Amino acid sequence: MVSERRELDSRRVVVKVGTYTLSDAQGRLDREQVGNLVGQVASLRRSGREVVLVSSGAIAAGVELLGLGERPRDIPTLQAASSVGQGLLVALYADFFAAEGLRVGQVLFSQYDFAHRRQYLNARNTFRRLLEMGVVPLVNENDTVAVEEIRFGDNDRLAALVAVLVEADLLVMLSDTEGFFTADPKRNQGARIIREVEHITPEMFRLAGEAVEEHSSGGMAAKLEAASIAGAAGIGTVIAYGRERGVLDRVLAGEPVGTYFRPPKRRLRGQKHWIAYGARPRGVIVVDEGAREALLRGGRSLLPAGVVECRGEFVSGDAVEVVDREGRRIARGICGLSSTELDMVKGLRSDEAACRLGEEECEEVIHRDYLVILDRG
Repeated sequence: MVSERRELDSRRVVVKVGTYTLSDAQGRLDREQVGNLVGQVASLRRSGREVVLVSSGAIAAGVELLGLGERPRDIPTLQAASSVGQGLLVALYADFFAAEGLRVGQVLFSQYDFAHRRQYLNARNTFRRLLEMGVVPLVNENDTVAVEEIRFGDNDRLAALVAVLVEADLLVMLSDTEGFFTADPKRNQGARIIREVEHITPEMFRLAGEAVEEHSSGGMAAKLEAASIAGAAGIGTVIAYGRERGVLDRVLAGEPVGTYFRPPKRRLRGQKHWIAYGARPRGVIVVDEGAREALLRGGRSLLPAGVVECRGEFVSGDAVEVVDREGRRIARGICGLSSTELDMVKGLRSDEAACRLGEEECEEVIHRDYLVILDRG
């Protein structure tokens, strides 16, 4: 129902558009579609809303300019195509937005920018100033130098992180599908769309599967992950069909378009959200059942006694993943010890650990203030 959605109150919106929505059947940029999208964003701006546009399409543009028959599969050629295509993509957007009386500002991200707190805060200040100046930020992953970003997500995760970064009210993901279905609608004619999701469950991830489009590197699982990231910060997400005329105006008018993922009442703020989704884990800490229960049920800090194993090399202050003996993810946090120190004191009581380290007392491995529970049950 329209009254149940938050779109009507959304004054700052992040719009993510995928490769499929911007490409034709041959995987090249569809200029008419780019112009249509820009017109919709301009309409939102005229209604008094601030918009950040996260756009794929650089590789598709590069495929066109380089005269390639299809999207490359090897990383160096993908990066070369992105390098060539990014200029065309930005030029197209700039021309279309100029016709609407708007300016765009390009922002390229890599995982590094989110993994390091100082870079993260600097990026937030940049977005704040761009929006104050009436500029439409145009965001893409820096595919030219970043390998992992090409392989996973098709900007889905990036869009969610940007939504959190700019403190958006709503994330709209324009895709090749009308929303989230009870089954794959391309394979099951009986599949029906779910208009509103209260909780994203493991079963939904299983339903999403691993299917991807020919010219896209994302999939429904990546979009569910993005909705989870945004929702953890209190931001609702809509997944809708990107080629539907006027889809953005309809979403922001509160119409039941696509699938709306309602954010949970309990949300992560500031540094806690960054620890959970922005900071890149440098290692893994395996804990015993007692520690697992203390973290999940008791809201405790992680102590040396509960650590079974330490994997990877990290220093004090790095983000790490916490898992149980079966490898199930429990939490993520900022470790107070290096991997070398932790190897020395794992399984010991705190007084024994302090003695082993030559200290008066041993700090927690991860203090509860710097620990975020991620267990999905």
